[in-house]
Amino acid sequence: MSKPSTQIAPTREEGTPEHPTYDAGTIRRIREAQEKWEKEVLAASLERMPLRREKFVTDSGIPIPDVLTPADRAHEDFLRDIGFPGQYPFTRGPQATMYRARTWTMRQFAGFGTPRDTNQRFKYLLSQGMTGLSVAFDMPALMGYDADHPMSRGEVGKEGVAVSSLADFEILFDGIPLDKVTTSMTINASAIYALACYVVTAEKQGIPPEKLGGTIQADILKEYIAQKEWIVPPRPAVRILIDMIEWCTRHMPKWHPVSISGYHIREAGATAVQELAFTLADGFGYVEECLKRGMKVDEFAPRFSFFWDVHNDFFEEVAKFRAARRMWARTMKEKYGAKDPRSMMLRTHAQTAGVSLTAQQPYNNIVRVALQAFAAVCGGTQSLHTNSLDETYALPTEEAVTIALRTQQIIAHESGADRVVDPLAGSYYVEYLTDEMEKRAREYLDRIEEMGGIIKAVEEGYPQKEIAESAFRHQKEVESKDRIIVGVNAYRMDEETPIEVLKIDDALAEEQIARLREVREKRDNARVQKALEAIERACEDGSNLMPPVLEAVRAYATIGEVCDVFRKVFGTYREEGRF
Repeated sequence: MSKPSTQIAPTREEGTPEHPTYDAGTIRRIREAQEKWEKEVLAASLERMPLRREKFVTDSGIPIPDVLTPADRAHEDFLRDIGFPGQYPFTRGPQATMYRARTWTMRQFAGFGTPRDTNQRFKYLLSQGMTGLSVAFDMPALMGYDADHPMSRGEVGKEGVAVSSLADFEILFDGIPLDKVTTSMTINASAIYALACYVVTAEKQGIPPEKLGGTIQADILKEYIAQKEWIVPPRPAVRILIDMIEWCTRHMPKWHPVSISGYHIREAGATAVQELAFTLADGFGYVEECLKRGMKVDEFAPRFSFFWDVHNDFFEEVAKFRAARRMWARTMKEKYGAKDPRSMMLRTHAQTAGVSLTAQQPYNNIVRVALQAFAAVCGGTQSLHTNSLDETYALPTEEAVTIALRTQQIIAHESGADRVVDPLAGSYYVEYLTDEMEKRAREYLDRIEEMGGIIKAVEEGYPQKEIAESAFRHQKEVESKDRIIVGVNAYRMDEETPIEVLKIDDALAEEQIARLREVREKRDNARVQKALEAIERACEDGSNLMPPVLEAVRAYATIGEVCDVFRKVFGTYREEGRF
């Protein structure tokens, strides 16, 4: 174990008084000096050179003052509100050393075509320094359909890897020791099937569940709020998730059974404040459902994880991470009675904003991604995915994904951000934004609680309506040029140079369907039927669904067959139109 650094901040000279930042007399003098500055210096400057706009706000609409001083922090209780890294309220990060001890996990979202295609991409990225796997699944898998289902036509392997059975997972992770890497799987409505396939694939490698590390997204509430990929109505869908959390708590202590995701909420058009509020609301909703199940908060909460979008407003994004950690810690301790510090730690993955990427002048996206990635690092993420410059066109090429990975590596090894914990702590502006983010997000949380909780709010369409209105305002600002998007509504070019894009051959669908048919022919179909009947009984009697789904996967039941049981028992879901 390395010894703590001996470097310390410069100390004051012997006999000099401590700087009285929060002393009432000093605050008064600063305010008097500010008033004089506003009358004499600021007013003269504005007379010579008027401001570019009438008012300045963050992307979430938070007003930005002319100047911030220690007087604006007079209310601050450092130990209560900011504190130290690795210590409650975790505003400055969940670990005391942060990147000084270990840099964030570098994950590049990978998944396209057949399982063998994606397996090769995994191995390439690992050879290039990626430190964790991140799996994207195609639309049929996300919606719980087999590759040969009519609903899958034209979608197999197009936006992620095609998987229909355990046989596909065996190919997907072939040659990858699952006890040596952590894996993140972005799948929600059919997450219980993917988790079972991962567990059984590891079994076949001789690896028990307790040695598996990683995350499955499984955040079903945000599907109804934003991404719109569901199978059954919200309440039974949440029940399935709680079954997963309960089973993982008992059998997979290194695994995160849910990654509560603001990413898709933000991509749907939410502001940073809305992303913060609705994501935490989802997390608190899952906590309450676990408590209703009879679980103790310190049994399951330490393995909850989060996933945030990182957009272009650099300082607001940094503040969002810091406010999220503080809000989660305080609520877990004060409302839900958590005693274990790990239950109060908000640990997170982050991904740069896909919605910010432009098809026009796509090389500008490299700059956007670098800016956003640096914000995530300054905000204290534990894991990071950087988008590729070509993702507005298609899944990324090998060259584009390598540039995205190199962006992370340059930040990690050349920017100096790895050498300091929470580098923007104490900034008058960042601390102001952190407080404002928390205050405004709390207002949303209070409204949701008044409605009866997040599940009820989702059923009534409250978050969906708020996000739609935010997206509409954003688009109006772009069209009126109140919001400049470089290369889109300003600094445009007459001719665009085409870039190489990855094309997925439609013929791979036939390969996938052929393998699926072979699986059905070779398996013990009587065993499959028995396993599916066990899932149906568990759906009806309320027993945990993980054991029968695991048995169905071992029998090579397909994703469509398992999800059809859910559709049969719980029904399907159609969202009401809201305008």
